[in-house]
Amino acid sequence: MPWLQIRINTTPDHVPAFEDTLLDCGAMVVTFEDVHDDPVYEPDLNTTPLWKNTKVTGLFEADADIEHIRPVIEHKAESLGETDIDMKIEIVEDKDWEREWMDNYHPIQFGERLWVCPSWREVPDPNAVTLMLDPGLAFGTGTHPTTALCLQWLDSIDCKDKTIIDYGCGSGILGIAGLLLGANNMVGIDIDPQAVQATEANAERNKIDPSRLEVKLPPYESDLQADIVVANILAGPLAHLAPTISALVKNQGQLALSGILANQAQEVIEAYKEWFTIDSITEKEEWIRIVGTKHA
Repeated sequence: MPWLQIRINTTPDHVPAFEDTLLDCGAMVVTFEDVHDDPVYEPDLNTTPLWKNTKVTGLFEADADIEHIRPVIEHKAESLGETDIDMKIEIVEDKDWEREWMDNYHPIQFGERLWVCPSWREVPDPNAVTLMLDPGLAFGTGTHPTTALCLQWLDSIDCKDKTIIDYGCGSGILGIAGLLLGANNMVGIDIDPQAVQATEANAERNKIDPSRLEVKLPPYESDLQADIVVANILAGPLAHLAPTISALVKNQGQLALSGILANQAQEVIEAYKEWFTIDSITEKEEWIRIVGTKHA
């Protein structure tokens, strides 16, 4: 069945009014999008920031009375001072959206050995190290530059017989990749119970022996330490948690930090330099990975 879609380009101050108007007119769902390439990173706590130019879209059933809806929206725009409203009305053909999405999700290679592959695709290289992973409720599929940076680093180092901690584990992608690359055992730490479930489910999907993996919600044992620690969260929490994360790394152990924008790198380095020698800083699409070795 086709759908009727109404798009309005407006400013953040007017978004709530247009949202309410679309819903009052019978919209089944209303979404917000960025009109231009103006990303919002690390919003303040308990805020929902919008873009300078925001596209408000209402989705209606195909038989909606557009001759009634259009003047209602135009009247609302006029009351807001938008005398020349930027509005577009179009028909959207129905699709098998799940199949459409699945068809566009492909295996991805990281480094020389490691692939991340969705379960409905064939493994590209049967001799490679392949992590089977389907997108789910927790962050981490390999498509984001920060995850890619961490996976590439794990592929480049010797994980054999090491212990790895995945701090802010999300889907568990980084810790599980470490296990597949030869680590003895992995501990995942996250504040989200869904991340615990997702990590355990993904470990099972990849036939990881349960004895090699443990996923924890804080608090955890104060003496917990690992040879390799990966933390892919955000710059603010990374800086704030520097003493906590640093304590998880064994002397001479390795730490990789990501979720950091290029202009935030120095702040994070300053937070960790008391405990680590910074070995490398790598950038990908404005995101940064910082790698360090803990002082003896």
